[in-house]
Amino acid sequence: MRIGMSHVFEVLERTPRALRGLLGGLSDDWTLPNEGPDTFSPHDVVGHLIHGEKTDWIPRLRRILEHGPSQPFEPFDRFGFRAYATGMPIDALLGEFARLRAENIAILRGLRLTEDQLGLEGRHPALGAVTLGQLIATWVVHDLNHVAQAVRVMARQYRGEVGPWTEFLAILSK
Repeated sequence: MRIGMSHVFEVLERTPRALRGLLGGLSDDWTLPNEGPDTFSPHDVVGHLIHGEKTDWIPRLRRILEHGPSQPFEPFDRFGFRAYATGMPIDALLGEFARLRAENIAILRGLRLTEDQLGLEGRHPALGAVTLGQLIATWVVHDLNHVAQAVRVMARQYRGEVGPWTEFLAILSK
């Protein structure tokens, strides 16, 4: 599927609701476990998404529109959320994510990006030349990736409890 802004909004608008439906009101037993060092718990996923809303997607999009490839993006600290998210209740994080995402969706809609603008280039500090369309497509896939990650980490809490059904539950073996 080619990038189309209507398709972009379909996912970006739903992610906060999907995560609230999945994680809202759950105990820490579901939301705090992770898969080991330098991995994310479902709680961390929401913190990470908040950090991206503040420092990644819209700032990079603006940098492309204003400066093109002449000013590379600021590096993104994927663990930069820990300073403020650690110890926050999951419901507070979900509310903050929903608020920030709504603001960023309004900004993105207000830009009324054209097909030509989606081809504008920026410079990623590690990847080199990237287009505005690639950045926006990555935003969508990044959301989907982290929703899947939260679900996978939660499922693995019962890895030892499902007994012989493990062979039929691919989420436990990948």
